[in-house]
Amino acid sequence: MRKFIFLFIFFLFFFNNLSFGHVKHYEKVKYLKYSLFFNENIIGSHNFTFKNVGNLFYVKSDGEFNVSKLGINLMKYSTKSEEIYKNGKLIKFNSKTVQNDKNKYVNINIKEKKLNIDGSSFKGLVNDDLLIGSWWNHSIINKKKQISPISGRILDQKVKFLGKKNINLNGKDYKALHFHFLSNDNKPLKKKKLNIHVWYDEKTLIWLKASYEKLGKWEYRLVEHDF
Repeated sequence: MRKFIFLFIFFLFFFNNLSFGHVKHYEKVKYLKYSLFFNENIIGSHNFTFKNVGNLFYVKSDGEFNVSKLGINLMKYSTKSEEIYKNGKLIKFNSKTVQNDKNKYVNINIKEKKLNIDGSSFKGLVNDDLLIGSWWNHSIINKKKQISPISGRILDQKVKFLGKKNINLNGKDYKALHFHFLSNDNKPLKKKKLNIHVWYDEKTLIWLKASYEKLGKWEYRLVEHDF
């Protein structure tokens, strides 16, 4: 009973603190750089840069990868995006993505106090408290829905906290918080559109790593960051 009470207080304190961190928690971060691996082979990179201008906070990202076998390209992908926050609230987002010569996009702005989404997979108004599912912002763990940064699709999600883990990236040890994101639907596990494990640094809440299975094992790993 005593152990149960301790765990309850820990989770209550932990999640409340995360929920109030929001974008302001990252105002001193200059950049985050990740390498992308497929079946333990490095195939690309994804980088984020952060900038404060008055009460506006800008997050720009660019990523690309190429999966090939015997000199034949099996999958080629590139993406660029920009998020703009005002006083900690998302007010604008745009992205352009090319996947195997197929163009996808998302444009978001504020309309009627809601997020107005014009995407290649979804168009419409949604509540202004939703976040882009680009993982750098730890506040995504508190949301019941996320917006696809590639197509604008709205994904219902449930998030499980799997505990603290010690992980090593590029020779550096981290105490990480491990979360499992899943689509909140009745589909079998292997058919869920969202099924990804994400780790955040316990101290700074910086996104450290993400992994998922799709025709093999994919992993994003933090390689460099600066405050």
